[in-house]
Amino acid sequence: MADQESTTSLPPSSSLHSGNQPDDLVIPAPLKFLISNIKNLISNTLTSDNYAIWRIQVLQQFTANGYAGHLTGASPSPTDSTTPASIRWQLVDNNLLSALFSTISPSILPYVITAKTAQEVWHVLERRLQPTCRSRAIQLKNELHHVHMKDLTMQQYLSHIKSIVDNIAASGSTVDSEDIIIHILNGLPTTYNSFKAAIRTYPIPLDLDNLYSLLCSEEINVSQEQAKESLLTASNTALYTSSYNTQRGNKSKKFFKTKQPPQNQHSPMLSQAQQTPTSSTRITCQICGKAGHIAINCWHRCNFKYAPTSSRPQ
Repeated sequence: MADQESTTSLPPSSSLHSGNQPDDLVIPAPLKFLISNIKNLISNTLTSDNYAIWRIQVLQQFTANGYAGHLTGASPSPTDSTTPASIRWQLVDNNLLSALFSTISPSILPYVITAKTAQEVWHVLERRLQPTCRSRAIQLKNELHHVHMKDLTMQQYLSHIKSIVDNIAASGSTVDSEDIIIHILNGLPTTYNSFKAAIRTYPIPLDLDNLYSLLCSEEINVSQEQAKESLLTASNTALYTSSYNTQRGNKSKKFFKTKQPPQNQHSPMLSQAQQTPTSSTRITCQICGKAGHIAINCWHRCNFKYAPTSSRPQ
């Protein structure tokens, strides 16, 4: 392993003089811990997609063990490479360089394989991968701007937004809490319009944790209201269908009743006798005295000189 090799090996002989080598040239305990556990502390190797989170993790571990200066340049190499202090610095930096290499994926390693110091690796990676992270952050912010709840549950919707925000942070950018609240409200369906109006006019600034709780409670209320509306709609539909069928049945009965043929249709003579009025019921004109019409239909109603015949009843 890198730490075992570094305990017995020294920096290149071209930079050392045997007469100036210190007797206490050993790896410090914090450095030994860091290089021994670096892969456990930083489980994901560096790729082009996770530079920001990798950078945070590496810087945190190096800072915790007192070696952040070897990355940022705050602990430069002594100018005289032959002094014991320079030899110790090179020992530490070489081990840190090996630790960094172990956290870089094979696709990124060729960019820094020729680097001589940990600081050089740090700066090369920053120049090459930081623009990619910035582009990724812009893409994620655009996705956050157009997010919608659609058919998701409230928990799934909020988890999706949190995932986007976390990826933006991993890309080296941030999103303000108020902007996150605005994106959450804009993505809600129309059934939450009253809730959105109440939140937008809320007099006290609302944090994300409280908003999450309110949204989950509102989801329960919306679900209950929708269930009531569905039940009422189903009841009204059933009532309308029953009423419509009843009215249709009554109309059918009337139709068949009016269209029913006469019961005595099989007896033409009887039917004719029923339809032909008898002589006793035939009407008689009051002007001419003839049967078969009334006075208003008489031909002689306007003839004032007409004298009725003797057949007119007295």
